[in-house]
Amino acid sequence: MTGSIIWSIVLAIHLLSMAYWVGGSIYSTLVVRSTLGLLDAGPRQSVQLQGYTRFFRGLWQVVPFSLLSGWALVLHEGGFGAVAWPVNLMQVLAIVMAALFVSTVYGPFRRARRALRPQAGLFDTLRHRTAMMAGLGVLTILVAAMARGL
Repeated sequence: MTGSIIWSIVLAIHLLSMAYWVGGSIYSTLVVRSTLGLLDAGPRQSVQLQGYTRFFRGLWQVVPFSLLSGWALVLHEGGFGAVAWPVNLMQVLAIVMAALFVSTVYGPFRRARRALRPQAGLFDTLRHRTAMMAGLGVLTILVAAMARGL
């Protein structure tokens, strides 16, 4: 009984982490972008930078939790050789998403934070990379749905 509660909590942590990661990426890409169009250029960049700062700060906690909880669940089921191929594909997609996140933070996001007046192209790059994370996240969710039936 206790073991099943623990693994249910690990699964909940995994699902909540992915909800923040994928949902936050979709929200940032679709909702925030259209809302920021209402602001002038100066305030728009400030709000964008603050939004990305808060979102990425959260991702620094969420990404390790999602990867570690996913791996724990796989090991609980017998390891990567014992699970269906969609589970292994989910792992690959998650690692690609994590690499994309880290390269975004240390690349265009760092340049935007250090610039006195960040160029609009930096924010376009941030938006494109966040959209790629969102797309990969949706693909991961579709793969997870496929794994459910196997």
